Amino acid sequence: MTKNIVLLARLSLLLLVLVLYGCGDQQVAGGNNASADDPATTVFANGDIITMDDLIPDVEAVAVRDGIILAVGTLQDVQQQAGSNITMVDLEGLTLLPGLIDAHGHVSYTSLNLAAANISSPPVGSAENIDDVVSILREQGDKTAEVEWITGWGYDDSLLNEQRHPTREDLDRVSTERPVAIRHVSGHFMSCNSKCLELAGITAEMEDPPGGIIRRMKDGNEPDGVLEETAMTPLYAVFPRPDKATRLELLKQAQQYYASYGITTVQDGAAQMEEVELLREAAAEGLLYLDIVAYPYVAFLDGNLDQVKPTRAYDNHFRVGGLKLVLDGSPQGKTAWLTKPYKHPPHGQDADYVGYPTLQDEQVNNYVEHAFANSIPLLAHANGDAAADQMIRAVTAANQTHGNADRRSVMIHAQTAREDQIDAMLEQNIMPSYFSAHTFYWGDWHRDSVFGEERASRISPLRSSADKGLRYTTHNDTPIVPPDMMRLLWASVNRITRSGQVLGVEQRATVMEALRSMTIDAAYQYFEEDSKGSIAPGKLADLVILSGNPLKVDAMTLKDIEVLETIKEGAVIYRK
Repeated sequence: MTKNIVLLARLSLLLLVLVLYGCGDQQVAGGNNASADDPATTVFANGDIITMDDLIPDVEAVAVRDGIILAVGTLQDVQQQAGSNITMVDLEGLTLLPGLIDAHGHVSYTSLNLAAANISSPPVGSAENIDDVVSILREQGDKTAEVEWITGWGYDDSLLNEQRHPTREDLDRVSTERPVAIRHVSGHFMSCNSKCLELAGITAEMEDPPGGIIRRMKDGNEPDGVLEETAMTPLYAVFPRPDKATRLELLKQAQQYYASYGITTVQDGAAQMEEVELLREAAAEGLLYLDIVAYPYVAFLDGNLDQVKPTRAYDNHFRVGGLKLVLDGSPQGKTAWLTKPYKHPPHGQDADYVGYPTLQDEQVNNYVEHAFANSIPLLAHANGDAAADQMIRAVTAANQTHGNADRRSVMIHAQTAREDQIDAMLEQNIMPSYFSAHTFYWGDWHRDSVFGEERASRISPLRSSADKGLRYTTHNDTPIVPPDMMRLLWASVNRITRSGQVLGVEQRATVMEALRSMTIDAAYQYFEEDSKGSIAPGKLADLVILSGNPLKVDAMTLKDIEVLETIKEGAVIYRK
């Protein structure tokens, strides 16, 4: 009976649309009645509209003019404000949502990876063992014979059958004449063949750098090819970069990749200044249609932090948003800095191994002090709870000096945040951005090898944060995992691992909370809540059309909702 009533209501609404406008799907209504100076307006109706605005939660229609949301409300009220020069979009029962916002990721890094071999494990790639990795890289070498380097992206030792990193000996099977370099799915490790190590000058005599480790052969000091954290730095000087034209084309492809998942605002976290300048050029040439916010990484600034000049205003869809710090490594790679030991320490470490910091306290304190003194928004990567403590201490000290203002400093990932740290973040105006997709991609690994069940069950503590009133966002950290926002939503709400087990039922978010984390709360993180994140008059017409309503479907099917159309400032930028 209820379904019949809903169906009848929708049919009645559609009939009203046709009577009022005399038009079908996406056709101009008004005809000769539209005056020459009557501005064109698009009206969306006949579907579910999730505004993400508590003041106007239930609406029938949305009007868009000149890239801005003109009106929302009942169909009658919206059509009165829209005028006569109207294009009707019949949603046909689909769902309209604000454009989704990438709260943390790396768009430049993602674009460059499009040119590398995909050596990820399922479901992202096909590599199930090291032989698969070698085979994929050989194929890449055959396809790129004119290029010196053979590169790959996304291997995951936790998912490979051998449960280890590919070494120089493995990669020498790909080639001994051409340098081979592959990057771990976390971005915190690289593995090289012998030629790659030679070109980078990484030898047995080289000591481990601060904040990094050069892994060694078991029988001596000779590097085994695996480089952790800052030990990767020598590679940056010799690693190949495509020419400008290629990079701009890859950036174009990356934008479409994000748009296909309903994303209209993207982050370039930990950007190099070279990448920032390329984005500026792309913006000046009109090549950007997603909004891109870059956060240069302090390690790439050669001590000159004055290069970072953030702005709140976009210039042709680009702006610099602030500064990025990296305080530790990866939990799945076991380099995150913890206060308690890993369940199973990596590569022969002692039982009391807790990972390690990337920066020392004095460095972090100085960076945070500089950011606060110069009104620079700050992102700090902190996976382990010891790294989270380090950030909280530095922010607390800077707040004492400069006043505890609304700076919205962001703790990126905050994977192992404790209850007392959630309290401290609330007190010090730190906003966590949780990598809650981890519950699916590495949940089993975290439970069985990294943290143990008790600690693993509370990674990405969304419920604790919401209950304490701490505003948060969620992210995919693309290219670490694809920018699949519906899977991210599903992971935040269900916390199901690859093996189908629930990891920490007590930390589940509601669907509405999870939606907020990628719309209005993500806009808040960027200081853009007045222009994005909800469907309300005066805001940008950044919209996405979904195949289903996340608030109505079975929570277990959230990941199956499809993005059918993505709209940026009123223009369709992706259609399935």
